[in-house]
Formats: sequence, C-alpha cells, structure tokens
Amino acid sequence: MKRSVDRILTTHVGSIIRPESFLALVNQKPRDPQAYAAALHDAVAEVVRNQVAAGIDIVNDGEYGKSSWANYVLERIKGFQVREGQFDPRHWLGRELERFPELVEAEFGQYVKRPTQACIGAIEYDTTAVKRDAANLNDALKNSGATEGFLTAVAPASAAFNAVDDYYHDERKYVMAMAEALRQEYLEVYRAGHVLQVDDAVLANMYDHLVQKNPKDYRKWAELRVEALIHALRDIPADRIRYHVCFGSWHLPHTVDAPLEEIVDLILQVPAQAYSLEAANPRHEHEWRVWERVKLPPGKILIPGVITHHVITVEHPQVVADRIVRFARIVGRENVIAGSDCGFAQQETLRRVHPKVMWAKFESLAEGARLASAELWGRAAA
Repeated sequence: MKRSVDRILTTHVGSIIRPESFLALVNQKPRDPQAYAAALHDAVAEVVRNQVAAGIDIVNDGEYGKSSWANYVLERIKGFQVREGQFDPRHWLGRELERFPELVEAEFGQYVKRPTQACIGAIEYDTTAVKRDAANLNDALKNSGATEGFLTAVAPASAAFNAVDDYYHDERKYVMAMAEALRQEYLEVYRAGHVLQVDDAVLANMYDHLVQKNPKDYRKWAELRVEALIHALRDIPADRIRYHVCFGSWHLPHTVDAPLEEIVDLILQVPAQAYSLEAANPRHEHEWRVWERVKLPPGKILIPGVITHHVITVEHPQVVADRIVRFARIVGRENVIAGSDCGFAQQETLRRVHPKVMWAKFESLAEGARLASAELWGRAAA
C-alpha cells in the first residue's frame, strides 16, 4: 500500500455516481450480458481516467460492477431467498426512526418497506463477478497515471445483516459461514494485485439499536463480527487491506451515531494497514480529537474523510487542507491519506449529490491535499 512519503496522497471510499448512459443499460430488462460486459469495461476505464484527472491518486472502479455497497453480495452467494415483509429498519436507523418519522418516511419510505433475505442453505460464494471487476480495474489502470488501485468488498457484519437465519440456527455459525464465503472475494481482490477495502457501516450503525437494550449486547454482537472479519482476512498481508467504517450515507440528522471513541478499539483490532473513517460531516468532524487520546499503532495509516457526501456544498480547498494538517500533526504526515466520508452512490441508482458536485468535491480534495503538502513538507514539495 502506498503511503504519503513526500506529499499527501488522495483517495475516496469507493462508490461513484454512475453515468446515465451506463445506468440505462443496467436497468434494461432483459439485459444483454455481452453488451453489459462491454459497457461495464468501458465505464470502468472512463471512471478511472476521470478520477486521475480530478487529482485522485488511489482509484477504484467506482463500484460500477455492484448494485449496491453491501447487498451486491447477495447476487454472488448461494443460500438465500427473498422474504417479504420482514425488514426491520430499527437496526440501522435507531431512535431517529422515532424522533424524525416524517423525514425518515420522505427519505427512506421505499427502502423501509422493502423485503429482506432468508438464509435457507449453506452460504457459498461465486467468484465470477469479482474476477470480472478485478480484471476491468487492471485494464483501466494501465497507463492511467494512477498511483494505486483498490476494490471494495463488504464485511461480514454488513453482509445480509438483517437476514433471517433459517439454516444454521446459530448466530456464530451463521456469521462465520458468511465470513468464510466472503473470504473468497477478499482473496480474489488480493490475488489480482489490488488493495482490498472492506466496508463495514453496520458495525457502527447497530450501536444505537443495541445499546438501548444493554451496552453489553452491542459489544457481544460487534466482537463476534470483528472476530469473523479477522478470520476472513487471514493470510492477506495487512499492507494490502483498508478498513472503512462509516455511519451510513443516508441524509438523516445522525443524532444517534456511535461515538468513535466507543468503537475505535474494535476498529483497530482489524488487521488492516489503513483505517478509513468519517471526519468531514458536522456530526463527526470533532472526532479528530480521539486520536489525541488513542495512539495510532505503528505502521498504520488513517484515511480521514476530508470531503463529505452529506452536503452539496463543495468544501473549500483550504478547509480540506486544514482538516488534513490537523490529522497529520497528531499521527504523522506519512500516516495520513486524504479521503471522503462515504460513497456518493450507496446504490447504483441512488446518488447523494449531483455528479458535477461530486467531481468538484474530488477536485477540491486534490487541491486541499496540495495545500496541506506545501504546509507539511515545505513549498517545494507542492
């Protein structure tokens, strides 16, 4: 994994808004498999070029081969079926469902009413799609000018987290079976030569729901899933792993998000070299202070979000630079890579800001990193 050796490197969380032309093919029914494969290959090449042009160093495929940040995995594993009327939004919306019911309905009505999944057989992973995604990114990276490439994959805690277990009938067996299946995806990303980013929003999002019952309930729930992730990552070197924990990309007040200080010890247990965390949105920007009290382990990297999907305002480059410098002063400039809070398209058809705003934010991220580099290394480094 590349480090910020002589300047602050830039990256983002992963999901990029898909072009309308590509979405038209995605939504086509029936979909022509050959036409889709060709369009996906070309779209990935284009999005890599666009990231580099915007000033992003460590790029990905935009998650264009996935239908969503987490539920895509249900299209790649066996053992599940759709169940109507069993989805429980309290698991991920917490008390905001009660405090802001009108806003939740306006923002999430269609998702709250969606069906869930049931595990009815042994969980098995099909590596066909991840191999395709890895190959597409490899092709796109050739002569692109990008510093490095990464691919995202969901964590065991966030994969079908609300599913009904009608097969294993044992929480531990179910979670570990999911981890073993996801391990196949992780290995394919690693073998293809890309950095693996593991996405785990639910590790944080379950906090409010469970601590209302008993704080020990959350710790028990989370510790099992961190153990499962550690198991799934075995044999993959830490310097090929990034771990992303966020609080959901949805546009809600986020008044009951988990405090970083309450979960940071769990995050640091994951054997990744880099930790990608929200740090730009107004609910979490203050949490840079956590790193004054919690020492970042030697050799580790922070990827703080210094731009956010939460607002349409494009962050001024100096604001971005100030955020970067603040972290660099605490953990060391070589241990910081500038990133984003979360993805800009939680699902392939759902965008959090207008595409032009997203690209303007990436450009501001890059300019802010240049300003921060000038301050941290001296003007010549910029």
